[in-house]
Formats: sequence, structure tokens, C-alpha cells
Amino acid sequence: MAIIGSIIKKVIDVTGSISDADSNVKENQLTVLKELLEKAKDTAFGKFYNFSSILESEDVIKTFQEKVPYFDYHQLNERWWQQLHEGSEDITWPGSPDYYALSSGTTGKTSKRIPVTEDMIDSIRQAGIKQVAALSNFDLPPDFFETEIMMLGSSTNLQERKGKLEGEISGISASNIPFWFKGYYKPGEDIAKIDDWDERVEHIAKNAKTWDIGALSGIPSWMELMLKKVIEHHKVENIHEVWPNLKVYTSGGVAFQPYEKSFNALLGKPITVIDTYLASEGFIAFQNRPETESMKLITDNGIFFEFVPFQPDYINEDGSLKQEAPVMSIEDVEEDVDYVLLMSTVSGAWRYIIGDTIAFTDKEKSEIKITGRTKFFLNVVGSQLSVNKMNDAIKELEEIYDIQLPEFTVGAVKIDNEFYHQWYIGSDSDLNVSEEEIAEKLDENLKNANKNYKVARGKALKGVKVTVLPLKAFYEWSGANKKKGGQVKMEKVMKEEKLQEFQEFVKDFR
Repeated sequence: MAIIGSIIKKVIDVTGSISDADSNVKENQLTVLKELLEKAKDTAFGKFYNFSSILESEDVIKTFQEKVPYFDYHQLNERWWQQLHEGSEDITWPGSPDYYALSSGTTGKTSKRIPVTEDMIDSIRQAGIKQVAALSNFDLPPDFFETEIMMLGSSTNLQERKGKLEGEISGISASNIPFWFKGYYKPGEDIAKIDDWDERVEHIAKNAKTWDIGALSGIPSWMELMLKKVIEHHKVENIHEVWPNLKVYTSGGVAFQPYEKSFNALLGKPITVIDTYLASEGFIAFQNRPETESMKLITDNGIFFEFVPFQPDYINEDGSLKQEAPVMSIEDVEEDVDYVLLMSTVSGAWRYIIGDTIAFTDKEKSEIKITGRTKFFLNVVGSQLSVNKMNDAIKELEEIYDIQLPEFTVGAVKIDNEFYHQWYIGSDSDLNVSEEEIAEKLDENLKNANKNYKVARGKALKGVKVTVLPLKAFYEWSGANKKKGGQVKMEKVMKEEKLQEFQEFVKDFR
């Protein structure tokens, strides 16, 4: 009998029942904002925007929104965070951060350097505890809580720069795991420090059978590659022949939906998939219950959220917000509407445009889904295609043709003065269908899913072209342009110049 597991499960069940108690998210958010303003009122940023007077106003949220503008990374970094890099303190948050999260996102090689304070480390840790407590809502046996967890993030070998440690947020988080958790954590500190992705995965594959992995955590694309390597190394049919007690996969970083079919093909039996939303700027949400694939916003943990309706009139060409764009607090949002997500945090980000778009699926439960990126919005000739619509259309193709299509990117091209959408789709499946038929069916799916797209197809958008590439082409592109593994994600929409670079890069993979 799993005695220790039974004890842990009992504690989690009790903690989970307390955590599930209804709370007032409006009051949570007001409290968080007041705490943020109070703590930062004597910083350079707090003095400039007079946080003290905001705190004394009758409507703190409204006054905060009137006095403080929207910021994207470049605006906040150039005006404020750059002073931190030069050694100044008390700029947008008291003191000076010990860490910087490096994030090139999906748009280029140049890394953003996002401050990560001790308050943020604590916020992420507290969010992790809330997520563990939520396991009480899932039907997991006691012996699951005695198995180990494979956290496939970026390297924990953080680099020192001017007295600060830098790395991706997953590496920073893993390097700060509690001492009591280290016995459960795999691949362990030595392997996790290996910078080279392929070398790290090779070590994981060699050691895999010595571990009793019950849970996986990481970005789907890189998790799939790791699982394939382990399966190949041990010459087995599926991962459960190596890790028979594997029961849970905690996904994150991107929507799991496009990877579901190819991921499940690596399993010997079904497992529970739990979505999380950890970004370089903070731990935002996690899946709280098995009845939904949506995630619950964490409204009482050092992050104040705001929401701008995601409409082309409010978005600049570079994905930033126009200052006149209207904003909503959490009590005013509507379900099934795309919003640009803004965050003010205990790392000194203020009204910060994280770059993601979300939609509320259940306002009462504060549950959301990620619908795309402000920059991953294909609006050439009015087509207004968001990433979630693209994901849905790709999933339909997988079901219709019984194939796996986990990766894609798309851009607008002009041929003989007419616009087309050029799709590059990644698949290692044995295709029983032509690229022309895939393009026709994809076009049909998008017309049915998006009225703006259907209108555009009847006017200026001439058609759809599809090129199918091996998955290696996408992974090598990511490796060449950024770095394999960790938080690196494939860009789903490319502008003309980037698409031309991609086309040149993948021509030998055809």
C-alpha cells in the first residue's frame, strides 16, 4: 500500500477543498492592486505616476487606468528597466531584481530581459502550491503521489551578468524549487544544468529506466521530441513501456490541442492532461478541474489583470496597444470575447502587454483559454484569423484524414498581384492525401469557422496554398533562430520578410 502517497493525497484533498472555496475575484484584484501600488509608491515609477494619490482616490482602479499608460516590453524597458540594467535600484519595484527571465518569445533572436524579483519567485511558488492543491479535483490514486516528476524546461545553468542571474523562466523556477521537492524532481540538478538541448535529452534517455516518472511538465513540442528519443533509445513501442506509472502531463506555453493527436500516439494508455499558463512575467493560470480544458486565473497572487477587447482598430502594427484602446477589469468582461491581456506585477511590470490574447469561457469561475498572440493575427485583406481558429481548422484536418499535424506556420503572399495564404504544415505521418486537397479542406474549414475570413475569400483573398514539411524542419528552424527546448515556441503567423527567410531555410527539407 502507498502509505506516504495516501498521506500526501489526504493533505492535498483537504488543501484543495479549502482552495476551492468561493472567493470574490473583484475584491481579490482590488486588494492586489492596492498592495502593488503601496509597495511601489516610493519607486521612481511610483513617484512619476503619483501612486500615493491613486491610493487615496475613491476609485483606485479607474484612477490607476487614467494615470498610467499601457506599456509593451520595449516601451517599459527603454524608459524604465534600462536603468536597472545600468545598476540603479527602486525603479519600477523596490530594490533590484536578482534574476532576469530571457524571453525571445516567438518573434526573433534578441532576448527580452524581464525582471524577476524575490516577490515574483514567491508568487510563482505559491501558484505552484495552488496547482498541486487542485489535483484533489482529479481522480488520481495514492501511489501517484510517490512517483517522480519530469520537468522538461530550459537549462538551470543560469548565466551571471553584472551580478544578476539570467535564464528562461522555467530554468529560474526549477533552480528555486523547495528542498523537499528535489527528491521528486527529474532529470535532477546535474542533467538539468546541461545547456545543449540534444545532449540533455540524450542523458535523459539513457537514465530514463532508472526513474519512476508519474508526471511530465513542459511545452508540448519539446516534450514530444524527448519522449520519442526515450522510446527510440530503449527500442520500445510507447513511453509507458519505460514509465508504466505515468499518469499526468502538465502542459504549458502553448495550446495543447494541436499536439493532442501526435502526443497520444506516444502513449500506451490514456493520461490526464492539465494545462498551465506560466509566462516570463508570472504564473497566470492553471486548469483547476477535469471537466474543462480552460484554466483558472490566479487573482489573489501578486498580479493585477486588465483586458482590452482584441480588435484591429486598437492594435498597432507591431502588436502594441493604441493608448486610446478601452480597457476592462475582471468584473466587466464577457465570455467568448477575445481580449488582449495586461498585467501589473510584483516584478514591477505595469499595465504590461504580455502579447497574449485570451477569452473567458466561464466568467463566474474566472476560467480562460489562450486564443493567440497579438502579433499572430492574420488580418491581410480583412481575413481576421486568430490562432485558435487556425488550431481548430488543423484539428479538423487531423480527424478527417487520420493524420498528425502538430506544427504549422502561415503568412500572406502576393502572386500576380493577388493575395494567398501560404501554409506550411509539419507532419511525419504517411499522408494519403495531396497538398491540394488539404488546402481545399483547410480553406473550407476556415470559411465555416470565421465569417470575416469567408467574406475575404469572396473578395481580395484569392486562395490557400499548402506545403507539407517534416517536423524536423520546424524544430531546426527554432534551433537556428533561437534555441532548442525550454520556452521556445514556433511562430504561427509570419510577416513577409520572416516568411521568405523560413521558405529559404526549409527548401532542402522538401
